[in-house]
Amino acid sequence: MTDSAPAPATSTAPVDVFAKVRGHEREAQLNAARDAGLLPYFHVQESAAQPVVVMEGAERVQLGSNNYLGLTSDPRVLQAAHDAIDAYGSGLTGSRLLNGTIPLHLELEREIAAWMGTEDAIVFSTGHQANVGTLGTILAPGDTVVADSADHASILDGCLLSRAKLRAFRHNKLDKLEKQLQRAAGDGGGVLVVVDGVFSMEGDIAPLAEIAELCGRYGARLMVDEAHGAGVLGTRGAGASELLGVEDRVDLRMGTFSKSLASCGGFIAGATEVVDYLRISSRAFLFTASAVPAAVGAALAALRIVRSDEGPALLAGVLDNARYLRDGLEQLGYAVVRPQALGAAAPGPDGRDDVVTPIVPVLVGDDWKAALLWRALFDAGVFVNTALHPAVPPGGALLRTSVMATHRREDLDRALGAFERVKRAFEAEHGELPGPDSH
Repeated sequence: MTDSAPAPATSTAPVDVFAKVRGHEREAQLNAARDAGLLPYFHVQESAAQPVVVMEGAERVQLGSNNYLGLTSDPRVLQAAHDAIDAYGSGLTGSRLLNGTIPLHLELEREIAAWMGTEDAIVFSTGHQANVGTLGTILAPGDTVVADSADHASILDGCLLSRAKLRAFRHNKLDKLEKQLQRAAGDGGGVLVVVDGVFSMEGDIAPLAEIAELCGRYGARLMVDEAHGAGVLGTRGAGASELLGVEDRVDLRMGTFSKSLASCGGFIAGATEVVDYLRISSRAFLFTASAVPAAVGAALAALRIVRSDEGPALLAGVLDNARYLRDGLEQLGYAVVRPQALGAAAPGPDGRDDVVTPIVPVLVGDDWKAALLWRALFDAGVFVNTALHPAVPPGGALLRTSVMATHRREDLDRALGAFERVKRAFEAEHGELPGPDSH
């Protein structure tokens, strides 16, 4: 008996699944930017993440890093990474569930919980997985999730994965949040509000006291993404929730290791019953390889520095540098974020009743002008990030600058000098940029 030949195809797919990669709406714009040397993405850094880096053969002041405390080159963090490799090898080759848990994971989770002031914590291999794996597990069809329109993309991904009903509200608009909570009350399921503590592009802080009050009034749970707040804000550096005095009213707090903690990974801190549920139910936790030992060891060492007697000076240093850069840019005539009032919360580390986070966006408006300004700064020896539509609303293109605690005044003055020269030449050729009253 012989195998018969496969039957000839009688039909083909009506559309090539790859067709979408050709002729999409951004293709012409990207090609034009490449041809003009204005593409601000995928540039190669050839040195460690320091305040001044070597990028594509030249020294540039690094104002595009999330290394807020400057710990990526701290000898203790590097030694911890080396020690972890020596003890556990280059990789763990399995999930946390099976063969990928080492003592460093357990120490890190215990110390994160203590830092956050929660019952427990769980460590994910990336921050994206922490959000997707938590929201996609805690929420279910029939539930409702209420999210700020400026929340990080990983939050949106987790919301969509969960198939819960998504109700978005305009960025930091409490009246819009309340309206969505009123609507969610009739949806018939559980309700979770999820917001960034510090918004990654805008650099502003969510009004967490008011959000927590609304959640309490409408019976909703609250999750705060502290990726850009942990290791930056609060006396302990525990984030916006600590700074604004609402830790006891936030149910879940997410954070990452790829900012202040000088590594890569993410965590969720909260009640033991929730964390235990994630450990046995979150597919993003169960079905991905455990983080490499070096990343876990480095994060643990960085966390211990933040929680040591050195922590307060580092926290104060990054906020002081942020205010110095913001004030300098405003004096040069750029449209920058204003210091954010803390209201009834305790004063910041410098005793002020307002705060500037390490994220200092410069509003430009037009996408092409933003790309041109980015290039002029790059050529002048300063690297910044660029946010264009759809990462920001139409007409809201900006340059995202960010500082480290280890930036020296001469580094920031060097950058401000470049901003001054570039602005003068740019406006002579392309017209005025938005001014301080525009933001």
